[in-house]
Amino acid sequence: MKKIILALILFAGSVQAFAQLPNLNNDTVPQRAQKPLDGYYEKKNILSAKVSPYASLRESDVMFSKRVWREIDLREKVNMIFASPKARLITILTDAIAEGELTAYSATATKDDVNGDEFSSVLTPEQAMGTFADSVLVPVFDTDGNQTGTTVKPGEFNPDSIIKFRIKEDWIFDKQRSVFEPRIIGIAPMIKIQAAGQSFDEQPAFWIYFPEARHLLVTKAVMNRDNDATGLSYDDVFMKRIFSSYIVKESNPEDLRIKDYAIGIDKLHESDRVKKELMNFEHDLWSY
Repeated sequence: MKKIILALILFAGSVQAFAQLPNLNNDTVPQRAQKPLDGYYEKKNILSAKVSPYASLRESDVMFSKRVWREIDLREKVNMIFASPKARLITILTDAIAEGELTAYSATATKDDVNGDEFSSVLTPEQAMGTFADSVLVPVFDTDGNQTGTTVKPGEFNPDSIIKFRIKEDWIFDKQRSVFEPRIIGIAPMIKIQAAGQSFDEQPAFWIYFPEARHLLVTKAVMNRDNDATGLSYDDVFMKRIFSSYIVKESNPEDLRIKDYAIGIDKLHESDRVKKELMNFEHDLWSY
């Protein structure tokens, strides 16, 4: 009899304890002590995601390598995920640079870095952000309130002004694994240069070393048009090539860009030619 009474007491206590556990999914009375859960489950997986490392690569195993530069235009429908207000790529990068989580490298050409994309010069967060903003003249006043001159200060950065990203990557055939794959080296937001009332070609604002950025991008979710529960990260987008792009340059002895020797629609045809050559190289490796 005592055992039955003890069992009933323990059961009643467990029911009471369970009833006191906060359950925001079923509560009808707001819980003021904590913020309500925005949904019916916590999205934790992507926050603790880790980078899947590349397979190790030896120089002796590289039978073929080709470097290409390509651009992602965010105005294309498939690329609009990069410009989503809830998960904008440029905002993720600039916030990480400002917090010291990511390193920005100068895109300015030098004697030792003729293209400005070899990650040779580190920028401070202030210098990196300064590449975006147009300069404006701000009046300078003395203690009496009289204007004594003007000074040049950077204007406010508008993230919507970034509509393109440039990617630098190597296409490598590893004979040890019999795999032909691209490996992204760097990514750069593109800005339109304006000076003396004239607009010039878009140029990289700065470069981000992609292997370093992967550890950040793997924890940043991408807004999916069809399904909110995909758990897709920006690292997945780049590694699985879920974007549209066009080639603007391939490695060549003259170091020419496609626009240096092709104009108009011919630039697009030349971009497709380079892309098809890479595909044909892979197809020609196998016998059917």
